[in-house]
Amino acid sequence: MSIHDDPNIDKPNNAEPNDDTPNGDKSRSLPDNPFAGLTRAAADSEDSDERWMEEALRLARLAELAGEVPIGAVVVSEGRYVIDTDADGRPLDRRIVDRRIIGRGHNQVVSLSDPCAHAEIQALRDAGRTLGNYRLNGCQLFVTLEPCAMCAGAIVHARIARLVFGARDPKAGAVGSIMEILNHPHLNHRIRIAEGVLAGRCMDILQSFFRQRRD
Repeated sequence: MSIHDDPNIDKPNNAEPNDDTPNGDKSRSLPDNPFAGLTRAAADSEDSDERWMEEALRLARLAELAGEVPIGAVVVSEGRYVIDTDADGRPLDRRIVDRRIIGRGHNQVVSLSDPCAHAEIQALRDAGRTLGNYRLNGCQLFVTLEPCAMCAGAIVHARIARLVFGARDPKAGAVGSIMEILNHPHLNHRIRIAEGVLAGRCMDILQSFFRQRRD
């Protein structure tokens, strides 16, 4: 059981949320190339991780309105690299453009009577339909809560390149909280991971939801 389903989950009281910086970003540097000495402007997002997490939070609020545990997720496409140059044509910087949301999802386990209808699963399904492919190579998944074991497994099967999540799930999180499914040494797919993006707001909406349920 995960926080998606359990209204009695304990909430961490000693966490220090950071809504400005994606703490714990384990993203690897870009592959070596002739521009390897350049700075990495927006190397992992077109604008910022917060931009995409804001949409995940909007979806979480939709779940809340439907009486579901408020968790939201989006899948963002790979985009493409652009090299900026100076007046003499010398490379100055590299950045990624043309990123867009290709999959959206929020918790729907109650409304669909589906134990698998977690926000991440719904977003991955939507992205797969958009691309016409179950492999989402190069894409990123943004979710308001640390994925559970089921969702972590789906992330691996989808070949997501990077996972960004907001708050940790101390009861069922499978990205380090109670187990580590992603980047397991026996798996052949590696995923870059960032956590803590808008963590305070991601946890606040969950705590508010359960507080109202108890009142």
